[in-house]
Amino acid sequence: MSHQEPQLPHQQHVESLENPTQSVKPISRFPRSLFGKGMDNLRFRSKWAELNGAMGDLGTYIPIVISLTLAKDLNLGITLIFTGIYNIITGVIYGVPMPVQPMKSIAAVAISSSNEEFGIPEIMAAGICTGGILFFLGITGLMGLVYKIIPLPVVRGIQLSQGLSFALTSVKYIRKNQNFSKGKAGVDRQWFGLDGLVLALVCACFIIIVNGAGEETENESHDREGDQADSELHNRDSNKSVRNKLWKIVFSLPSAVIVFLLGIILAFIRQPGIAKQIRFGPSSVHIVKISRHAWKQGFIKGTIPQLPLSVLNSVIAVCKLSSDLFPGKDFSATSVSVSVGVMNLAGCWLGAMPCCHGAGGLAGQYKFGGRSGGCVAILGAAKLVLGFVIGSSLVKILTEFPVGLLGVLLLFAGIELAMTSKDMNSKEEAFVMLVCTAVSIGYNAAVGFVGGIILYLLLKLRNLSKSENASLRNCFHGNP
Repeated sequence: MSHQEPQLPHQQHVESLENPTQSVKPISRFPRSLFGKGMDNLRFRSKWAELNGAMGDLGTYIPIVISLTLAKDLNLGITLIFTGIYNIITGVIYGVPMPVQPMKSIAAVAISSSNEEFGIPEIMAAGICTGGILFFLGITGLMGLVYKIIPLPVVRGIQLSQGLSFALTSVKYIRKNQNFSKGKAGVDRQWFGLDGLVLALVCACFIIIVNGAGEETENESHDREGDQADSELHNRDSNKSVRNKLWKIVFSLPSAVIVFLLGIILAFIRQPGIAKQIRFGPSSVHIVKISRHAWKQGFIKGTIPQLPLSVLNSVIAVCKLSSDLFPGKDFSATSVSVSVGVMNLAGCWLGAMPCCHGAGGLAGQYKFGGRSGGCVAILGAAKLVLGFVIGSSLVKILTEFPVGLLGVLLLFAGIELAMTSKDMNSKEEAFVMLVCTAVSIGYNAAVGFVGGIILYLLLKLRNLSKSENASLRNCFHGNP
C-alpha cells in the first residue's frame, strides 16, 4: 500500500488549473453588479439635502391631485401607491431625482369638463393611450431620433416656457384663493392669517436666505469659508465664531421640509376636526371600466393635447436637463419614453392618475438639494405609507394645506427650470428660444415647438444663402 502525501493548498490550486474539468464553475456577477448599481443610485449624497429635495416637486403634485380628487373622485389611495412605486423604481434605475408628475393637459381638460363629458374612464383612457404611444416611440427608437434632431434653442424655449408657466401659476396661488375642485381662482388672498400673503412671503424669504440662488456648490463654499473663518476668528473673537457657526447651521437647514411641515401643522390648526375624519386602511382596488365612447373622448380630448407636452417636456427636456445638471449621467430618450409608457400602461387600468416625468419636477428637486435616486425613493416610500395607511382620507388634510405655501415651492421650481436656458451663447439662438417661449406661453407647447423649428430652419437657410453669396462675390473678384 503506497503512502500518499497530503497536498498543500498551492499544489491543489496548480492541479485545478491543469485540469479545467475539475475547476469550480464561475458565478455570474451580473445580478450582484446590478444590485450594487441600484444601491449606489439610492445612496444619499447628503442626508438633509436629499430629504429637502424630495419636497421640491410637491408644488405641482399636490394641487393637481387635490383638484382631480375633489372634482372627479380620483382614487387618491391608489394614486399614492402607484406613484410611490414609480418614484422608488425610477430612483433605483436613474440615480437622480427623476420626478413623477401628473399629466397636466389631461388634468386641465378633466377639471374644466363635467363628469359626463370627461370623467374617470376618459381620464384613464387618455393616460393609457398616451402611455402606449410613448412606449411605442421608445421601443422603436423613434424617440431617440427625435431627441437628436431637435435643435437646442427649441428645447431651451420649451423649458423656459414651462418654467415661466410654473412661476406665473405660483404667483396666482400666492396672490389669490384657489378653488381646486372647479379649477378657478377666487378673491385676493388676505394679508394676514394662516394662509395669508405675509405667511407666504416670509416662507419665500426664508428659502432665499437658506438656499440663495441655488448654486450647486453653494453649501460647500459656505462650509469652506466657515471653516476658515472659524480658525481665524477663534483667537480674535469667540462671539464672531459662534455667529459664524450659527450661519452655517442656517445654510444647512432643509428649507422645503420645514415649509411643508409648517403647512401640515397649519392644516390641522385651520380645521381641528380633520383627525376625526381620517379613515385608516388602503382604498379599494378595482379595474376601471372604459367604454368605447370613453376611449374616443379620452383620445381626442386628452391624448391629442397631452402628447406634444409629454414628448417635449417629459422626455426631451428631461433628458437634456439631466445631462446639464448631472454630467456623466446622460439618459437616453428611449429609456425615459419607455418609462413613461410603462407607468401609465400599468397604473391607469386600476384608477391611478396618469403620470409622466417632468423637467419642472427635476429642476425643483435639484433646487432644494436632490442629487441622487434616494431623494425620490424617500418621497416614494412616504407615498406608499400614506396610501396604505390613510388612503383617500389624505385629501381631507391636503384641502386645508395653505395654498400660498404650495405656491412658494412651485415658484422656486419654476425659476430653477427657467434658469437652464441661460446657456444660449449667440443672439440667434436666444432669438429662436424666446420666440418659441412666447408662442408656447401664448398658445401651447406644440405650436411653440413647431414655430421654433420653422424659425430655426429659416435662420439656417438665411445663413446658408449669405455664405453662398459671399463665395460668389469672392469668385467674381478673383479671390479663391
